[in-house]
Amino acid sequence: MPVITNIEDLRVLAKRRVPRMFYDYADSGSWTETTYRANQADFDKILLRQRVAVNIDERKLATTMVGQPVSMPVAIAPTGLTGMQHADGEILAARAAKKFGIPFTLSTMSICSIEDVAKGTDHHPFWFQLYVMRDRDFIDRLIGRAKDANCSALVLTLDLQVLGQRHKDIKNGLSAPPKLTVPNILNMATKPRWCLGMLGTKRHQFGNIVGHVKGVENMGSLSEWTAKQFDPRLSWSDVEWIKNRWGGKLILKGVQDVEDAHLARESGADAVIVSNHGGRQLDGAPSSISALPEIVDAVGKEIEVHMDGGIRSGQHVLKAIALGAKGTYIGRAMLYGLGAMGQEGVETALRVIQKELDLSMAFCGRTDIGQVDRSILLPGTLPA
Repeated sequence: MPVITNIEDLRVLAKRRVPRMFYDYADSGSWTETTYRANQADFDKILLRQRVAVNIDERKLATTMVGQPVSMPVAIAPTGLTGMQHADGEILAARAAKKFGIPFTLSTMSICSIEDVAKGTDHHPFWFQLYVMRDRDFIDRLIGRAKDANCSALVLTLDLQVLGQRHKDIKNGLSAPPKLTVPNILNMATKPRWCLGMLGTKRHQFGNIVGHVKGVENMGSLSEWTAKQFDPRLSWSDVEWIKNRWGGKLILKGVQDVEDAHLARESGADAVIVSNHGGRQLDGAPSSISALPEIVDAVGKEIEVHMDGGIRSGQHVLKAIALGAKGTYIGRAMLYGLGAMGQEGVETALRVIQKELDLSMAFCGRTDIGQVDRSILLPGTLPA
C-alpha cells in the first residue's frame, strides 16, 4: 500500500489505475485549459499570516452549509461519470461523505442512479445536482425522484447550457461504457483492478436517464437523446419553476459575475456556488478563488456564498473561507482518491484535507472555523 500524504499522491496513483479516457475526463479542462490551471495556481498566490504564542489547544472545524450541519466546510461536488473512475463510484463516495459528516452531491450524469445511492447509503440524506433539459417532464420526474430519495438540497447548475470543448475527450472517444476499440482495449488491459471492478457491477450507463426516458434503453439512443437535451434557453423563470417544484434548499452553481449573483439572490435561492465548472466550460474565465471576494462583498450578507474549483488541500479550503465562502466543494480531489483506492481513497482525500485545514488554521492563530476571515491572509497577496 503506497504512503499517501497529499492529494497529488492520489492523483498519480489514479492515473496508473484508471483507463486513460476516464482519467483524462476528470483531469482536464476546455480548450487551452487556461482557466483549469488558474483555478489551482491562483490559490497558491494567496499567502497566510502565521501567528505564534496563541492558545490553539482546542479547535473546531464544524459549521453549517445551507443550515445543515457539516464536520468541516467541505462538500463533495457533483461530478459526471464518477462510476467510471471506479465501479459503483457514486455509492462509494457517498458512503465516505456520510462517514465524515459532509454532504455528497450526486450528478444528473452519474453512473449510479439516485435510487442506487439512496439504497447504498441506507437512505442517508445527500444532495442532488440538476441539469436543465429540454424535456421538462423528465426534469419534473427527476426532481420528484430526488425528493423521494430523501435528498436534502438541490444543486442547480446554470453554466452548462452548451458544452465547452474538451480536446482530450474527443481524442479519446469518451463514452460510458467505453467503446471497445483496439486502443481502448489495450489501455484497459493495463488496468486489471479497474476491469475486475467493472465486471463485478451492473452499473455501466447513466443510471438517472436509461430506463427513465421513453425510447432511451441503450448507449445509442442515450447518446442521441443527451446530444439534443441540454437546454440553451435556460432562464431565471426556469429557476423559479424549479424552486417551486423542489420546495427545499436550493443552491445555484456556476455564478462568476456580480450581476448574476444579485439575480441569484433575488431568485430566492439559499446559496450560490462561485464556480467555472472546474475550468471545463468557458476557457479564459477568471479562477473561482479570484472571483469569490467581489461576489461575497456584493451579496454575502444576503445569500450564502460557496465556491469550487482548484481545491487540492486544506490550505485552499482555509483561504476560501477567509475570503468569505461559507462552504467549499471538492471534485477532482475526490475523483483522484476514488480512482486510486475506491472508498478508502475518498476517505483518505478527506482526511488529508481535514488535517491540513485544522493545522493551517492553528498556525494562523484560530481555533474555530467561524473565526476565520481575511485577517489571516497577507494583505498584499489578496486577489485584485
